[in-house]
Amino acid sequence: MTDTAAKTLSVVRGFRFEPGHPPRLTVVDQRALPHTLKEIPIDGVERAVDAIRALQVRGAPAIAIVAAYALQLEIERSPETDARKLAELAGRYVERLNSSRPTAVNLGNAMQQFRLLIARFQSEDRPIAWLRESIAALAGELAEADEEICQTLGRLGSELIPRGARILTHCNTGALATAGIGTALAALFTAGMQGKGIRVYATETRPLLQGARLTTWELQRAGIDTALITDSMAAHVLSSGRIDLVMVGADRIVANGDTANKIGTLGIALAAHHYGVPFYVVAPSTTLDFALASGDAIPIEERTADEVRGFGGQAVSPLDVPVYNPAFDVTPGDLITAIVTEKGIHRGPYDFSPRGT
Repeated sequence: MTDTAAKTLSVVRGFRFEPGHPPRLTVVDQRALPHTLKEIPIDGVERAVDAIRALQVRGAPAIAIVAAYALQLEIERSPETDARKLAELAGRYVERLNSSRPTAVNLGNAMQQFRLLIARFQSEDRPIAWLRESIAALAGELAEADEEICQTLGRLGSELIPRGARILTHCNTGALATAGIGTALAALFTAGMQGKGIRVYATETRPLLQGARLTTWELQRAGIDTALITDSMAAHVLSSGRIDLVMVGADRIVANGDTANKIGTLGIALAAHHYGVPFYVVAPSTTLDFALASGDAIPIEERTADEVRGFGGQAVSPLDVPVYNPAFDVTPGDLITAIVTEKGIHRGPYDFSPRGT
């Protein structure tokens, strides 16, 4: 990016929904990136669950919206003509989708909206067409809202980025993970378009290398000066004075500001705190979980041993070595300099209860 002119940002979003008869939902297979840009069809709830669990689609906002569209597909094509049975079927689909990833709260928040919609359908004795139309409308609203939120996150987050800043980021928080231009990466994209001349250090993000495969790909496409580091280099890079700020996303933020994000975030936050480097979280308000008082109650997804024992079909350890593979960790709110949502820039002590926001 030049320092004099803003650029138009071109992004590849992680999914695409085409309304029609029938509607069509596809997702970018994020396991194939950066070398192959491949779209795969999602024809219903079970295929969506498989894609979410396999990380073909990932990122807390994108997971929620793909799940919403998958629910729409199933209900629109269902031949069920009994209202009670259709409501029961929709409810089962909601719970099935909700079980696909336990840590990211955006999915749970979205599915709760569908639960309320189904309950209204039942209590008000609405016609079946109303349920189908309402589910489709809600899925579209979730996608449109997230796209707008991403623009706001980019604008607010970029306010925290000075000209010429050197920024460390972890995992992937770009357009691939949302319905818009991203969360934390939205702020970096916006700073780049503003001609701030930033440089970004992206961690590889073991064990599945979302930073190496996805973040560097998105940043380079946006014309942003990018360097890739291994996760184990982060503390050294922070200690060396090379980093002016850290900016990451979130999968769940609870009432006191404790934040769950991709495994490895906590270590970066601790090092940033020790070396006096500002640590920012950028996430939509759909990531807030008012029900939990602290991060101790956040469920942490544990994934398969094979993700750690090897990569890309190549074993890197004995095949029988025991593995502990938590997919997320929790950064205490007091290590976070500020949390950016579309509602503003929040600083501690955090109070994300409904009254506090």
